[in-house]
Amino acid sequence: MNFGNFFAELKRRNVYKVAIAYVVGGWALSEGISQVFPVFDVSNAFIRLIVILIIAGLPFALVLAWMFEITPEGIKRTATADAMPASAKPKKYLWLYIVIIGSAVSCSGYRQSGSDFE
Repeated sequence: MNFGNFFAELKRRNVYKVAIAYVVGGWALSEGISQVFPVFDVSNAFIRLIVILIIAGLPFALVLAWMFEITPEGIKRTATADAMPASAKPKKYLWLYIVIIGSAVSCSGYRQSGSDFE
C-alpha cells in the first residue's frame, strides 16, 4: 500500500474535514454539557458517559465520511458522487469563508464582552 495514495484518497473523500469538524463539534458539545448539566444537578457519571459516546463516535463518523459524500442532490455513495459533473460539486473555498466569518464573529463577541483585546 502506498501511503501517499492513501492520504490523497483521504483528502479527496473529505475525511480530514469531517475529522476536524467532529473533533471541534465534540469538544464544544462536551464543554457545553460540562457547564450546563451541573446546574440541573445531573450526575458526573452521565456527563462522562456522553463524553465517552462522543469519543467513540469518531471512528463511525470517519467511516461514513469515507463511504458517502454530500452533494447538492443529497447524500450519495462516493462512487456515485465521483461520476457527477464538476459543476455540481461543492465550492472549493467554502471552508475558508466559514473560518473567516467564524473568526470575525468570535472576535466581535470577545470585544463586546468587555475584555481587553489589545
